[in-house]
Amino acid sequence: MTAPAEPAVRADFADRLKRTVGYPLRAEGLGVLQLNITRRCNLACRHCHVGSGPAAGGEMSERTMEDCLAAAGHPAITTIDITGGAPEMHPRLEQFLDKASKLKRRLIVRSNLTILLEPAFAGFVGIYARNKVEIAASMPSFNAGTMDRQRGFSAFERCIKAIRTLNAAGYGRAGSGLVLNLVHNPAGAFLPGPQKVLEAEYRRRLGADWRVEFNSLYCITNMPVGRYLDYLRESGNLPDYMRELEAAYNPEAVKKAMCRNMISVGQDGKLYDCDFNQALGLPARAPGGIADFDAGALSGREIVVSAHCFGCAAGSGSGCQGAP
Repeated sequence: MTAPAEPAVRADFADRLKRTVGYPLRAEGLGVLQLNITRRCNLACRHCHVGSGPAAGGEMSERTMEDCLAAAGHPAITTIDITGGAPEMHPRLEQFLDKASKLKRRLIVRSNLTILLEPAFAGFVGIYARNKVEIAASMPSFNAGTMDRQRGFSAFERCIKAIRTLNAAGYGRAGSGLVLNLVHNPAGAFLPGPQKVLEAEYRRRLGADWRVEFNSLYCITNMPVGRYLDYLRESGNLPDYMRELEAAYNPEAVKKAMCRNMISVGQDGKLYDCDFNQALGLPARAPGGIADFDAGALSGREIVVSAHCFGCAAGSGSGCQGAP
């Protein structure tokens, strides 16, 4: 029997919206264009919601990347946010960044850091600096043992080495203009702590113990999607985790949810309200794909919601930019 795509929960998210902020939930603008350009990755983390890994297939075509650049030129777009997989493993990332940087938008690449130590991809440190790319780097924990259990043996040590390489290039250092933000997500079936408190602890521990620097910390709730959902089921933590998300529901977090001012583009050019909906195959309620980009239609669209949305609505909120 095939497992359901999403966990069964006691309360329906749409029903919770009806009783709090109102339903349907709608976008309130369009600032962020997020692109998932590949599922290939040098890691296979147990919390990955898109099932990335060394053997994962699929990447965005050159034609679709050109369509994304055309859409990014619209005045409504202020941020181009590139994710994967490991975006560095897309063969046309460098060319895309060179073109995107000319649009003078905030340009973000989400990196797992360890990829930057591999000889074939080490050159991206210079490519990122040249294009003033903001790096959102996955660093689930400041504790080596915790992080290695989540991402594999020696992952922590390799991430520290990569951060030192980025620091040497100016990333994370005051006045350089090169932004390095770290991304924390819990190793187990629980919610992240307060972002400001965790940022201070990361800064203290990583600075004192490892002499590395960064700009800010983003805290992201693990969503019950993909490989992390499998972990919750296999460990028997799914019911308790969903109850915890429901209990932490915060209407204010919903008002600031990332889906309300972004659109996510899949490798095939289809549009989604967020990367999590993309992983679940829940397309946005919008005509066409990125080739048919219509900022007006997308800016006020109805957002597709389901059980996993409790993750972004829990506590202080969560999303690709961390807690609001």
